[in-house]
Amino acid sequence: MWRKFGLVVLLCALTVRVSADVRFTIDATKNRSPISPLIYGTNQPDWATTARELTFTRLGGNRWTAYNWETNASNAGSDYFFQNDGFLGGGETPGEAVRPSVAAALAAGASVVVTIPMAGYVSADKNGDRDVNKTPDFLNKRFFKSLPHKGAPFTFPPDTHDKVVYQDEFVAWLEKTFPNTHQSVNRSIFYSLDNEPDLWDSTHARLRTAKLTYHELLTRTIDYTTAIKAVAPGALIFGPASYGWAGYQTLQGAPDANGRDFLEFYLAGMRQAEQRAGKRLLDVLDVHWYPEARGGGKRITEGGTDPGLIQARLQAPRSLWDPNYREDSWIVRDALHEPLRLLPRLKEKIARNYPGTKLSITEYNYGGGNHISGALAEADVLGLFGREGVFAAALWHLSGNERFIYSGFAMYRNFDGKGGHFGDTSIAAQTSDAEKSSVYASIDSANPNRMVLVAINKTDAPLIADLDITSKTALNHGAGYQLTARSVEPQPISATLTPSGGHLRYTMPPMSVSTLVLRP
Repeated sequence: MWRKFGLVVLLCALTVRVSADVRFTIDATKNRSPISPLIYGTNQPDWATTARELTFTRLGGNRWTAYNWETNASNAGSDYFFQNDGFLGGGETPGEAVRPSVAAALAAGASVVVTIPMAGYVSADKNGDRDVNKTPDFLNKRFFKSLPHKGAPFTFPPDTHDKVVYQDEFVAWLEKTFPNTHQSVNRSIFYSLDNEPDLWDSTHARLRTAKLTYHELLTRTIDYTTAIKAVAPGALIFGPASYGWAGYQTLQGAPDANGRDFLEFYLAGMRQAEQRAGKRLLDVLDVHWYPEARGGGKRITEGGTDPGLIQARLQAPRSLWDPNYREDSWIVRDALHEPLRLLPRLKEKIARNYPGTKLSITEYNYGGGNHISGALAEADVLGLFGREGVFAAALWHLSGNERFIYSGFAMYRNFDGKGGHFGDTSIAAQTSDAEKSSVYASIDSANPNRMVLVAINKTDAPLIADLDITSKTALNHGAGYQLTARSVEPQPISATLTPSGGHLRYTMPPMSVSTLVLRP
């Protein structure tokens, strides 16, 4: 009798299902929105090894503020002794520091944004003799004036003896060199209005001795966008390429801020400029974002594998959207006194001041380039860029080895090593625990029966996830790929995924990214 009772208890125990750690709710009938193909970008592309992962690149950074396209001279600014030199390459052939990079991007089927100098001066020589201020009257002797409009017929090659460089002539040369590049955003040339103008007076102190004002930057923006659109009416223009939070708020302490939010002022001013011009001049609100979140006594963009730093990095993407998450940063603690929710915040500024303007983040990095936490953060960020409607984004390298960050790209763009990719349409996807996990879901507009999910386990233990999937078509077959600390290459999982009745149980490895491909 006791033996029979014990056997029944044992059998009952064996049939009890282990409870899940998290629940993912996926619904292909809700929250459908297009994912921009341009969010998978970088400033330092290696087309030979990452062509499948990358869709967008940028020719930008401090070097391009004083770039002279006629001779390829530039100035290093505070990055290297304010030196004029030929660091960007290209020799003496006009535009040759730009042309090969644009050609390589287009050949890879990617789009590229080219920086148009807007500070008023460009380098006149490549002397490489360190600080130009050793030369008396250096602004007039070591630099040429840079103007938005030539007001005369363009010449190719340009006149290199008139001591003036015209930026509309630069754009016209690019348009002539690469014709028909505005027919699709998937393979196009865009134009960026300089680089981090909020820092010109420090980064480029030889060009600027006074702080930039709201009024001056808006005036310059209108002048240069008008000039660019006159020769490239189909091109999209990005601006202002602001460096970070204080730039967004006050243009880094502009003397005419007067308590006004700079980005709101900028957007409203460009809306008024459109009304006067009868056409849109600024197409994309462009900012840079290097998180200020800290953990273990360090900023997450710094190196190191301290557990506190890793956890801060894994949670930091939540500040892009989560109204309930407060990161440890001076922005949240001292400036906002509330959650950051950066992407909704920026989109709200656009909606209030210049509806229809796109959003880009053309420099960003969450650190951990050589650690699995960098891959998880990157995968989280890319999922958010797609879900939240970012138009374009480009990683900026912070170290010589960003291999795990690019593995995060691969989980969306090349998870099977054969070009397997996330879908082009975002659908509803929620996790029951945003601290432990993230989940993003997509379908293909051309094949809506194919669903691709990216699931992230932010913990150092396996995580059992129960997936509730709503789809017009029953999905009962799938395959999966995993990225863990064991390898920088995504690995296929051996088990076949078999959803049943709209449900799937899946165990995520510790500290991992999983890409799941589900089909009928």
